[in-house]
Amino acid sequence: MSMIRTLVITTDLEAKYDVALKEIRKKEVLWYWVDFYKATEDEIRLLGKFFHFHPLSIEDCVENVERPKIDFYDSYMFVVLHGIHQQTLEPEELDLFVNEKGIVTFHKNAIRDLNNIWLRIKKDDSLKKGPMKIMHQLTDKLVDDFFPPVYHLEDLLNQIEENNKNKSINELMKELFSIRSQLSKIRRTIIPMRDLMYRIISSNRLNEMKEEDLYFYDVYDHLLKLVEMTEANRELAADIRDSYLSYNSNRMNTIMMTLTVISSIFMPLTFIAGIYGMNFEYMPELKMKYGYYIVLGVMALIGTGMLYIFYKMGWFRFHKGPKL
Repeated sequence: MSMIRTLVITTDLEAKYDVALKEIRKKEVLWYWVDFYKATEDEIRLLGKFFHFHPLSIEDCVENVERPKIDFYDSYMFVVLHGIHQQTLEPEELDLFVNEKGIVTFHKNAIRDLNNIWLRIKKDDSLKKGPMKIMHQLTDKLVDDFFPPVYHLEDLLNQIEENNKNKSINELMKELFSIRSQLSKIRRTIIPMRDLMYRIISSNRLNEMKEEDLYFYDVYDHLLKLVEMTEANRELAADIRDSYLSYNSNRMNTIMMTLTVISSIFMPLTFIAGIYGMNFEYMPELKMKYGYYIVLGVMALIGTGMLYIFYKMGWFRFHKGPKL
């Protein structure tokens, strides 16, 4: 269901909800916040007709923007933020139109943090400072929501590394590739957000934001930490994967070596058995009284001798692998 919500802060720092859209520009209004949720075509037209926003920024609202961005216009700045869905890890877009007189938010998905801030303004005087304060709070909460999925994936990696449930290598590798895919998905959202925040704190056009600089630097630090954690977890996943592949390869080499030893021993024995299995009538050893036992003894001697030679060559010095 589409919805347009309005909130104004009066000159007396009183928060008033559900004010008529045409009244947000009255003299007693210090600044306003208008929220568009699942806007219809008629409601989208208000962005141009009532607020006089540029058609390009309106188009970016309607079309999903793949990367967070900030554009500067004569009377406002347009900011595209990306949050993250806690289950699917897909990016969720939040568009902001910000100037000194107000902030307009536009989103297609319900955003819990936005609703919380919307309701807190009435009781929290620190949120009544202006649109830039709301922009900071929205950005900060969206960035904080990146931490739980990253911590969760880090815990899963530790479980795979310890493997207390003695899962098979195939199960572990399947989980490992799934986690690495999810980390890559988060990384594709976090890094553009970090770049956006760097541009915001480095911009000379945001003079009205100077008192909020410290807070936006804090958000930037959080994003740097998130990037470092994501990269560290990706490297850990790669290291665990390489360890499992190396162990699996070593295990296969051990099996092949065992089969090679068995095959090498039986080759001369099979040769001897093949000779005496031929159906020639005149074979000298066939008439010997103890020929059968002599051949068996020779075969046992050859097998034992080859085992001794292989042992001296170090073929049986196998190393134990990690717990899997």
